[in-house]
Amino acid sequence: MTALYFLVDTVFTLYIWAIIISVIISWLVAFGIINTHNQVVYNISYMLNQVTEPALRPIRRLMPDLGGVDISPILLIIVLQVLKIFILRDVLLPLMM
Repeated sequence: MTALYFLVDTVFTLYIWAIIISVIISWLVAFGIINTHNQVVYNISYMLNQVTEPALRPIRRLMPDLGGVDISPILLIIVLQVLKIFILRDVLLPLMM
């Protein structure tokens, strides 16, 4: 059961890092610091977008227009942290005891 606990914790942590890295890459591309014509940058950006966009899209649809500021990654990270705490402390931890 401890392995399941650490697996769930790791999956949530990796997904949160994928969101953060995706946001940073999008900023770097937007400011012209990195270029998506580079195949490595494009592949990393594409993969992260494919992984994070399905979770961000519904949040973006519900959010009002904030003048070009996208806070959906922040909201998704908060939701994921709450889910992580709920699953790990309230579901898995009692099963381990």
